Amino acid sequence: MAKSLVIVESPAKAKTIKKYLGKGFEVLASYGHVRDLLPKEGAVDPADDFAMKYQIIERNQKHVDAIVRALKKADNLYLATDPDREGEAISWHLYEILKDQGLLEGKQVGRVAFNEITKRAVNDAVAQPRELSQDLINAQLARRALDYLVGFNLSPLLWKKIRRGLSAGRVQSPALRLIVERELEIEKFKPKEYWTIDAEVEVGVKKKKQAVNAKLTHLDGRKLSQFTINTEAKAKKAEQTLALAANGKLRVYKVEKKKRKRNPAAPFTTSTLQQEAARKLGFTARKTMSVAQQLYEGTDLDGEMVGLITYMRTDSVNLAEEALAEIRDYIEKRFGKNNLPGAVRVYKTKAKNAQEAHEAIRPTSVNHEPTAIKKYLSKDQFRLYELIWKRTIACQMIHATMDTVAVDLAAGEDAKHLFRANGSVLVEPGFMAVYLESVDDSKAPADDKDRLLPPMEEGDEVDLLKILPEQHFTEPPPRFSEASLVKALEEYGIGRPSTYASIISTLQSREYVEMDKKRFIPTDVGRIVNKFLTEHFTQYVDYDFTAHLEDDLDAISRGEKKWVPLMKKFWKPFKALVDDKDKNVDRKDVTHEAIDEKCPKCGGPLSIRLGRRGRFIGCDAYPECDYTRNLNEDANSEPEVIEDRKCPDCGSDLIIRHGRYGKFIGCSGYPDCKHIEPLEKPQDMGVECPECKQGNMFKRKSRTGKIFYSCGRYPDCKYAVWNEPLNEACPDCGWPMLTLKTTKRRGTEKVCPQKECNFSEKVESDSE
Repeated sequence: MAKSLVIVESPAKAKTIKKYLGKGFEVLASYGHVRDLLPKEGAVDPADDFAMKYQIIERNQKHVDAIVRALKKADNLYLATDPDREGEAISWHLYEILKDQGLLEGKQVGRVAFNEITKRAVNDAVAQPRELSQDLINAQLARRALDYLVGFNLSPLLWKKIRRGLSAGRVQSPALRLIVERELEIEKFKPKEYWTIDAEVEVGVKKKKQAVNAKLTHLDGRKLSQFTINTEAKAKKAEQTLALAANGKLRVYKVEKKKRKRNPAAPFTTSTLQQEAARKLGFTARKTMSVAQQLYEGTDLDGEMVGLITYMRTDSVNLAEEALAEIRDYIEKRFGKNNLPGAVRVYKTKAKNAQEAHEAIRPTSVNHEPTAIKKYLSKDQFRLYELIWKRTIACQMIHATMDTVAVDLAAGEDAKHLFRANGSVLVEPGFMAVYLESVDDSKAPADDKDRLLPPMEEGDEVDLLKILPEQHFTEPPPRFSEASLVKALEEYGIGRPSTYASIISTLQSREYVEMDKKRFIPTDVGRIVNKFLTEHFTQYVDYDFTAHLEDDLDAISRGEKKWVPLMKKFWKPFKALVDDKDKNVDRKDVTHEAIDEKCPKCGGPLSIRLGRRGRFIGCDAYPECDYTRNLNEDANSEPEVIEDRKCPDCGSDLIIRHGRYGKFIGCSGYPDCKHIEPLEKPQDMGVECPECKQGNMFKRKSRTGKIFYSCGRYPDCKYAVWNEPLNEACPDCGWPMLTLKTTKRRGTEKVCPQKECNFSEKVESDSE
């Protein structure tokens, strides 16, 4: 009989820890949160010091029942959920459930936390249990209550004022504001013209000649700024002046040589891991955290379960002393003593109120080299583990040393016109032999700094091959990628390490943003929601307010503040504002945006409005006047009419319309006639629908652009499959149709679309 019961969050972690603890211990998983607030109004009662009403999460009831059964046979209970606020809260919820059932009498209960899942760390934690931290629990209770009250009060307001089904969140709303404001910046941006002038010169003698480009920095004795030369006329005049002064030669006016040191980046935090995984591996924040969770919970290495990385939700850049000793020992043996700095490198976090007691994300042992354990890992696990391993090693290595050279080349004797060529050469790679941090596209370094210049001495003359004027235009700031958005959230103090991925997922699932070339673009609904919140709830989507609230929650977790007074301070003015906006803001004030244009049909005012398919321009006199047009359509442009076709419902012209999901064909008689059809006709696959046997299967495109195949009799028959249908019956179950499925792992196969049938047959390609 098990004497001790250990509760963790996931079954993978339970399996690993069970092997470490051995006999006398039973390890079960709670499968995350075991209970949550009642999903209805009144679950948090502001009148009763924000008392909360909970219920066990239905899908986890069976796991709670298993824990109850196991606890009846145990003497000790160890609550070993994750070592953060959320993990503390999960342990507390489970403790409260078991206490309410009277199952803890006579039992020893301890809270154990470990930053890494290794045999030593787990056994040390179990040997030294502590009590549950009420401060950490209170901080999480306050966070949950705040999120609940904001959601249950703002969301119904959005339903009334904008559209049903919308929601607003305490941290997702400022994040949406970031994305919308960046888009508005881009739309308002006006490009400015500027010109650069380069000189292409040839350096050296005979076969050793090398072409080098140098940028003009001084003209007529004046240092150039970005917009000094801002027209083609000025560029041509400068080109003539330079060519005349140079007369085919440039003189080496000055040579500056310096040694430059470059230090390694700090070990990973949650934020920097998500950023680097996005830049280097193309992972989303959610995927990064999912794969990191797998590495943390444990991998079977030759029959031994090993947690490969430390806890992945952290904002600390600290490393444990024993880890540092192991890393330095590894560097000395693998890369030589000359690549090891004299003292341990210490880093300071940039995150506000970082949990310095925690550790950065690192391998549990640097001796688990990525290449050595690659066969035990999936492709994604290996790539992320290798990233973490390399960054950890590099952070404790010596700096990289570069020789930099800057050469000024003069056109003419008086040095009034100067060109500059920059170059560098890597002398000692140091940490760069292992790892180099990526940068966001907005901060990409100039390519010419990394080139090697040929030897030049002051007074040398070099041949001027040509002068190269080039026109440029300033560019707007780039849209946020996942990496740059996570970085911005961290810099503003919005959310915490455990919330970045969920913030992004929520914005996408609510369709407030969409992705284009891995960049966030706000949808029309996202714009309207943001406009409403920034105009009417300005304080609550303010970046500083959100950050200060996070600071207050951190203070509660440290025992420096009480959570109920904080909730009271927040709730009273917030509730008053919600009630005021409910009474005094009309829906049209939110969804209509007046424009300085008259309706060509009735002469009334026009406004930008929100419809089912997004924003459009419409007459304020609707329904008396039905004038509408696409938001980006010119006021005087005529709709594109489909020739040789009429509406099958009413006989009016069919025209090309623009909707939320792109172009489509619609009736010109809208809204009296609502006939629509896709712009591209679905392709008949020539395969009879196996379900209704009356129509054929057609190739179609979903709203998101994904290809699928469905019966031509839709909506009368709703049979559909994702894979290309084949006019062949399944040899196993007799279903009249097979499909063609291609995966990276298995290649192309014929498979039966029936879930209960497992038939598959390899399809040989022409090359095979």
